[in-house]
Amino acid sequence: MQDGIHVLKIGVIGAGHFGRFHALKLAKAGVLSGIADASAERAGQIAAETGAPALDVAGLLAASDAVVVAAPTAFHFDLGMQVLAAGRHLFMEKPIAATLEQADALIEAAAARNLTLQVGHIERYSAAIMTLRRELAGFSARSLTATRVAPFRPRSLDVSVVLDLMIHDLDLVLSLVPSPLAEVRAVGRPVMSQLPDYSVAQLLFADGTQAQITASRVAVAMERRLTLLGDAGEVRVDFLARELRALRPGGAEAAENMPRWGRDAATWTEHDSLEAEQNAFMAAIIKAQTPEANGAIARAALSAALQVEAAMRGA
Repeated sequence: MQDGIHVLKIGVIGAGHFGRFHALKLAKAGVLSGIADASAERAGQIAAETGAPALDVAGLLAASDAVVVAAPTAFHFDLGMQVLAAGRHLFMEKPIAATLEQADALIEAAAARNLTLQVGHIERYSAAIMTLRRELAGFSARSLTATRVAPFRPRSLDVSVVLDLMIHDLDLVLSLVPSPLAEVRAVGRPVMSQLPDYSVAQLLFADGTQAQITASRVAVAMERRLTLLGDAGEVRVDFLARELRALRPGGAEAAENMPRWGRDAATWTEHDSLEAEQNAFMAAIIKAQTPEANGAIARAALSAALQVEAAMRGA
């Protein structure tokens, strides 16, 4: 843990699936100040697990330097504004808010008070994405295909699969394509919930780059893959197998019938991405720096996700 981080006290609002994980990690780090939830029973259960007190929101704000909001998306804006109005740094689970107007208000409120705002785009802190960035240095993708699917689990059903799962790959694609998003087409339907449980989106960027993203929470089996094509070859990533393969000029293993081209392979050792993003949040507070998963990044991902949802409704 970095110097100074131990002096922070961080509370958690929301005692659901993600809130519990946040609380357990923060308790292990010795910085958890308390738990608040609309359900006193749920808050009490996590309080018992962590040794931190169950508090109401006002009490939590009074006891904390910073707050993690891990409540359902519909409550992100109101709770986030309460946190910022109290002068507390804010970690908001993704998505940053339900609308772009709400996202803008949160970003502006944090900036006006010189407070840190980080959003839970946890993939940015994963070993897989760090490896991908290193291997893609200098690579310009013209076509990207991402797949993120998993069997059904009855959680996060307050939002569609787009805001639940696809938003991670939307954020990833936006980070890899240095061109504005120009057009979005999508299909998707509810299967086990009231909101779309699968979606296939086609993204066209202003420079002609295209991406197709598939997300499903009603799949036969878990799968996470990414394929990138460009003038400098192909890169394939299997996130579950922890494997990256590339065909490109200068690759280590010579490619048949392709002079001066070769194949490369890379892998990675997973680390605790939640711990990494929490440490990044605390470091940003201590050093008064803008975190990587900041409000602007989160707003861009939300904007793309809302365009996908609008395209699904029009399909």
